[in-house]
Amino acid sequence: MTYIGIDVSKDSFVSAYPSKSGYTTKSFPNTTSGVRRFISSLPEDCHCVMEATGNYSMLLLYLLQQADITVSMENPQKIKHFARAMLSTTKTDEIDAKLIAMYGEKMEPAPYKIPSESIILLKQKRTVLRQLKKQLLMMTNLHESMAVLPKQDPTSKASIEQTIRFLRKQISKMEEEITNISNKEYKRQMTLLTSIKGIGDTIASALIIATGGFTYFSSAKQISRFLGLCPTYQQSGTSVNVKGHINRNGDTYLRSQLYIAAMSSIASNSACREAFLKMKERGKSGKVALIAIANKLIRQAFAVVTNNRPYADGYVSSFA
Repeated sequence: MTYIGIDVSKDSFVSAYPSKSGYTTKSFPNTTSGVRRFISSLPEDCHCVMEATGNYSMLLLYLLQQADITVSMENPQKIKHFARAMLSTTKTDEIDAKLIAMYGEKMEPAPYKIPSESIILLKQKRTVLRQLKKQLLMMTNLHESMAVLPKQDPTSKASIEQTIRFLRKQISKMEEEITNISNKEYKRQMTLLTSIKGIGDTIASALIIATGGFTYFSSAKQISRFLGLCPTYQQSGTSVNVKGHINRNGDTYLRSQLYIAAMSSIASNSACREAFLKMKERGKSGKVALIAIANKLIRQAFAVVTNNRPYADGYVSSFA
């Protein structure tokens, strides 16, 4: 197997090919014609490896998979730590591509499965929704800060209020579209997930997007680790023995949504309430207990979807 490392940027990408003397690199435009020229340069039985760089790598990923070429999409943190292990002190596109090729040879990453069309659309809508909410918060704060001024410009006030109304309308529309697509394409998962007390349409849709309809992971623990909700632990000899914070990988926005859902689930979800009270009795802080409840919600979500059974208090999953 020949591993090809690819470093992707907005306008171009650099590929590294193994050779007798090390690696040779070549740059291609990040366009359809550029990707096709790159594909024609690939040797037989090759495995392309690249970092997850958001939208800039999607065209390359899509065309490689259309050409039946094995490709892996790796977390940039993995490549970063691998570069440190290799004592790399210089960073250029060519060197990064070589390091990615070396990473592929040493680590043999699993092939990446491109998301379905519905997941791609849902991800785009969710990204836009997140930015709309950020803009709404910014404009709302601006409106409140100007309201305390002794004299307020009426034109500025009207402009801000009009923008706030527009943003609220767009947010409502985007949330409705996400829910409608989720209910249409993933009706079974949505029905099962929303049967859990504490999980509504918004979080159910977000979990479906993050997990590809619960097809990307084989256990609830993998989902928790992917979302950054797993606690860290450091132990070495007698001097280091630290139970740290959660690892905070993955989707920050979804993680905060699950934290908020954990708060409401304590009142409505008897299993979550019981677990929360037990942790408090053991002296755990409220924040630590809520993170544990967020993990419990993920286990419940994985259980109902995997077993194809609606949630019922007292249900215990063999997969959790």
